[in-house]
Amino acid sequence: MEINYSKKVANDLLDISAVKFSPKDPFTWASGIISPIYTDNRMTIAYPTIRKNIADGLSELIISNYPDVEIIGGVATAGIPHAAFVSDRMNKPMIYVRSKARDHGSKHQIEGAQVDNKKLVLIDDLISTGGSVLAAARTVQEAGANVLGIVSIFSYELSAAEKNFSAAGLSFKSLTTYSQLIEAAIDRGELKETEIETLREWQKDQNSWRS
Repeated sequence: MEINYSKKVANDLLDISAVKFSPKDPFTWASGIISPIYTDNRMTIAYPTIRKNIADGLSELIISNYPDVEIIGGVATAGIPHAAFVSDRMNKPMIYVRSKARDHGSKHQIEGAQVDNKKLVLIDDLISTGGSVLAAARTVQEAGANVLGIVSIFSYELSAAEKNFSAAGLSFKSLTTYSQLIEAAIDRGELKETEIETLREWQKDQNSWRS
């Protein structure tokens, strides 16, 4: 039977409280965006069944969209364990990309396989504006890799991400999305009507939204 990973992973994230809804007392992201939702996908590695679902889903996503991939890459730090699980399932070499080069030893920023002239897919835990994963993509491109695309567990579906990926000439695919997560939470009875309205308003315009 075909598995709907979008729905399964959305419910998995809700099951382990990796998603926090707080429309009345919103979060401030590192990017400065004020948000009524926060997602911590680092929690998923603590749960064997959930991380297996994610690895299976990401593997299918890569095979469907980037079948010529030769190397699986993880973006430090949250993308690294998922890249390891996926590369093992797909029997592919792996790398991970640091946010900056080491200041000692070999001073590498890319660890693992040689990427020059190789077709590569990067994995991150989530996509918000896309800034960190696109920086990692530039790093491996400068090292000679052909980045086929990026996959993630979750996407906030921000318009800024669409613009940034388009400008970089790269595509991205996510197992589950903000819209799917909200629908799963509604189905579970975890959101009030006023909260649903607030969350949907934020999705339309993050820059001008305030609680």
